[in-house]
Amino acid sequence: MMNNKILRRLMPAALMVSAVMVARPAHATDYQKLVDADTQAFQSYFQKEFPEVKLADFANGVYALDEDARTQWQEMEEFPPYELDVEAGKALFNKPFANGKSLASCFPNGGAVRGQYPYFDEKRGEVVTLEMAINECRVKNGEKPWPWQKGDLAKVSAYMAYISRGQKVDVKVKSKAAYDAYMKGKKFFYAKRGQLNMSCSGCHMEYAGRHLRAEIVSPALGQTTHFPVFRSKWGEIGTLHRRYAGCNKNIGAKPFPAQSEEYRDLEFFQTAMSNGLEYNGPASRK
Repeated sequence: MMNNKILRRLMPAALMVSAVMVARPAHATDYQKLVDADTQAFQSYFQKEFPEVKLADFANGVYALDEDARTQWQEMEEFPPYELDVEAGKALFNKPFANGKSLASCFPNGGAVRGQYPYFDEKRGEVVTLEMAINECRVKNGEKPWPWQKGDLAKVSAYMAYISRGQKVDVKVKSKAAYDAYMKGKKFFYAKRGQLNMSCSGCHMEYAGRHLRAEIVSPALGQTTHFPVFRSKWGEIGTLHRRYAGCNKNIGAKPFPAQSEEYRDLEFFQTAMSNGLEYNGPASRK
């Protein structure tokens, strides 16, 4: 039997080894690698479905798929219906608040920061969108927030998107918390809901490129790159979350509030799926 004195000498050493083993960090999960694999598979799906369409052209939405629609759209872009909104957005962006500051005080690079949104704020533990950041700047400076779906907020967002054209989509998912938000958005995208029991993927993946009544269903790839959009149906410019709400209504599902956690996580996921494409908003749509 081992001598008690020897045992007492070995115990501290054993505890030290145990402590080192416990303190040694487990193999860290590369969350960005998981997202990159999803993105590659997502983009490959559309490239196989539409082999004649260049990957970069998916930023043009439905107009990447149909030549006749693309020709009409290109003609409309010569005198885009959102042009006045961009000018109004520029004026609002630089308009002084009551305290003398402005939206320009909150954003670097003159506001050309579309490529930095959406992102996951690690301290706050949530996804931050561009529209959210715009209103938070106003509130921080003693101003009232704008309505989320249209009007002045959409105009400022359109201006910031316009001066950011050409920036690459590059959503980063660096932590478990960010990945959890990403996965919530992914689950929302693929989940069926509403009276029609449809999902985002059902419309914009399975039926992408097909005719729905008189319209062609747009592909999910590149959908977030060109917002805000001026829709002929709306007769004005509107935000991405306004479009989300409209899609939910179309399938008989109750929309979530604009800038809700659900829609922000969905935007986070959808934008990550377009990593590598260029931001090209604002845009015009039917």
